[in-house]
Amino acid sequence: MAFTVAVAGASGYAGGETLRLLASHPEARVGAVTANASAGQALGRHHPHIVSLADRTLVPTTPANLAGHDVIVLALPHGKSGRLARELAAASPESALVDLGADHRLEDPADWADYYGGEHHGAWAYGMPELLRGWPGPKQREELRGAKRIAVPGCNVTAVTLALAPGLAAGALSPQDLVAVLANGVSGAGKSLKHHLLASEILGAASPYAVGGGHRHIPEIIQNLAHGVAGQPRPTISFTPTLVSMSRGILATVSARPGPNFDPDHLRRPWREAYGDERFVRLLEEGRWPSTAHALGANTALIQLAFDRRAGRIVVVAAIDNLVKGTAGAAVQAINLALGLPEETGLELNGVAP
Repeated sequence: MAFTVAVAGASGYAGGETLRLLASHPEARVGAVTANASAGQALGRHHPHIVSLADRTLVPTTPANLAGHDVIVLALPHGKSGRLARELAAASPESALVDLGADHRLEDPADWADYYGGEHHGAWAYGMPELLRGWPGPKQREELRGAKRIAVPGCNVTAVTLALAPGLAAGALSPQDLVAVLANGVSGAGKSLKHHLLASEILGAASPYAVGGGHRHIPEIIQNLAHGVAGQPRPTISFTPTLVSMSRGILATVSARPGPNFDPDHLRRPWREAYGDERFVRLLEEGRWPSTAHALGANTALIQLAFDRRAGRIVVVAAIDNLVKGTAGAAVQAINLALGLPEETGLELNGVAP
């Protein structure tokens, strides 16, 4: 089933990664590629590695340029997709819209007001097929089949959610007092020029940011985890991301206290049962720990866990490529489901090493 796709915000990292994946997708036909300040320039000036599309010209991001495609991907800064989506609903009502930003992720308007501010544009079908909706129970992929509006998860959210959800849903972990510390590649901060992201500032350095509960991904993480713990207290999490000197990748180290169903003799069972049939989420064999290097370029999340008996906490580590499984790969995976294609179409399972 061939489909046409336009990408708004094509000059940025998220838009470029989406185009890289779509360029190799056997059913995708890339149409309009749009930008704002970069309009009129060749796509290859911003993404020379996408050789097959390098001679495309970026056109202004307008409903007229985007309309008429089967799928329209919005790779825009937070707060910019909502109004454009409303305009596209009128200009191109048959198109499926896929938002890589935050505008349509949060279900609660109060969460949006607290962490983003401005108008809340409503929640779309959430683009994490592996997300548990209960235990045992269906996963989020059922909500994506045939969907016309898809909100792609945040990259940090993906790593933390996939790490914790099985244990919480099964009652093996307590939803209270969750702790997550992440090592983040700098591409997650976007492509805009920022002083603290200059090579002279970031090389050889590790720097925390949004410390003390201020990161915008926190309500999204809680929203995801709460879906799997109905009847239990609402999850609480201390979340601290850290910029490290790598371009791609997230290594999330999360820990939790034991829950009422915790069984130290069968520690891995909830994760094995949740992800045993999943193509893109892998529980590693015991003793082997995830590395961001092993997920590079792949739509794969790598997970391992252990019980720290002295501290009385379960530690789960997840590694993803923030631009693939954390953004563009999740978008393509959700698009495949929405269009009735095999979920893995156009997506790479294997990483790039060394």
